[in-house]
Amino acid sequence: MPTEMQELQKQWHSMVQSIHSNSNVVAFMNSRFGQYLDDHPFVALSLLMFVAVSAIPVAFFLIFVVATAIMACIGVLIMEGVVISIGGIALLCVLCGLGVLSLGVSGVLSVCYVILSTLVNYWYAQKGQIRKQEANGTLLQRSPSVLDLTASNGKIE
Repeated sequence: MPTEMQELQKQWHSMVQSIHSNSNVVAFMNSRFGQYLDDHPFVALSLLMFVAVSAIPVAFFLIFVVATAIMACIGVLIMEGVVISIGGIALLCVLCGLGVLSLGVSGVLSVCYVILSTLVNYWYAQKGQIRKQEANGTLLQRSPSVLDLTASNGKIE
């Protein structure tokens, strides 16, 4: 057993030597803070215990932060997708309604155009026929129309 203890002590001593020979550790121990901790071992032990004990809660907190951020990103993407889908459907409905409205307005305007052009053509055709008859001298007597009130005002029998 003493040889195993000596072997373990040699391994421990070589590990400590490798730590003390590390350039970062040498630079830290030469700093003011390293010198203070070297002079006050209780403070060094307390600081070491605090760092060791606080590592687990800090790790859990960081895992929580990362998980929350990932869930928030996924939630935003899903929410954005839902909002864009609803907006797209609303846009499609509005555009379909505008299409139907434009077809209706075009139909009404086309019917108005046909009716007005027919009336104008009929009116000019009647005037043209009257002018032809006046030019030929064969103007026929028209029967008084219902709307011609000036001709029928004096002839009430």
